[in-house]
Amino acid sequence: MKNDHEALRATLREEENDIIEGWLNEARVNEPGARRAARAEGAELLGQLDGVLAAGGDAARFEAAEWAPLRDTLANLSRTRAAKGESVGDTSLFVLALKKPLFDALQRRLAKDSAGMASALWALSAAVDKLAQHTVTTFQQAREDIIRRQQEELLELSTPVVKLWEGVLAVPMIGVLDSGRTQMVMEALLQRIVETGSGIAIIDITGVPTVDTLVAQHLLKTVTAIRLMGADCIISGIRPQIAQTIVHLGIDLQGVQTKATLADALSLALKQAGWRIERAA
Repeated sequence: MKNDHEALRATLREEENDIIEGWLNEARVNEPGARRAARAEGAELLGQLDGVLAAGGDAARFEAAEWAPLRDTLANLSRTRAAKGESVGDTSLFVLALKKPLFDALQRRLAKDSAGMASALWALSAAVDKLAQHTVTTFQQAREDIIRRQQEELLELSTPVVKLWEGVLAVPMIGVLDSGRTQMVMEALLQRIVETGSGIAIIDITGVPTVDTLVAQHLLKTVTAIRLMGADCIISGIRPQIAQTIVHLGIDLQGVQTKATLADALSLALKQAGWRIERAA
């Protein structure tokens, strides 16, 4: 193991530039700007790999402390490439492309020591494979984080709390209503009730394609939370199909004010709030 590390370290130090150029050629990084960025990434990775080897790092113990700086660099590399929209395959292939130039350099160095060459090449292969595996794992985590943030942002955009009138708020619901979205709507609506002191909240489900037992339960929970805040709630957008579905499922909306359209709900809300609007003659 020690001899393998010494051979690898000597190769990295003495042939770094050639190894990096071979690496980029193997990875087919040809665009000048991308090549400059990749060259800097490669130099950093090789420098940290040399540090790991100097500390006696073993690829079989990739989670050990001596590998931590290299793991962090790979994680940053993965996050950066995921944010740019690159695929996990391209990112892992970039790391794996390091094998050939390093293999070639080791073979030249150890040409007269076949046993040492075999051992060093095996150690190198194991190390680069671990780097690629870690890159794939962190890339997938980074991509999942990006997707989750985008979903949260889309949910926030698709469930705005709108002030329709003094004391009257509305939430136009669009799309499928699930537990996570219901919780987000509830939190946003309750916060706005506190901020504005509104006494009436309208939940418009015109854009909700279907209403089943689960959706009705979510709506009832939201209505209950609004009432606990001291406000009244009106559900609008009850189309004939939805009304029939609710009756067929035996869902109890007793005590919940419902209207067919948002306009009807606003009219009712203004009446309850004591407003009277007249058309000019």
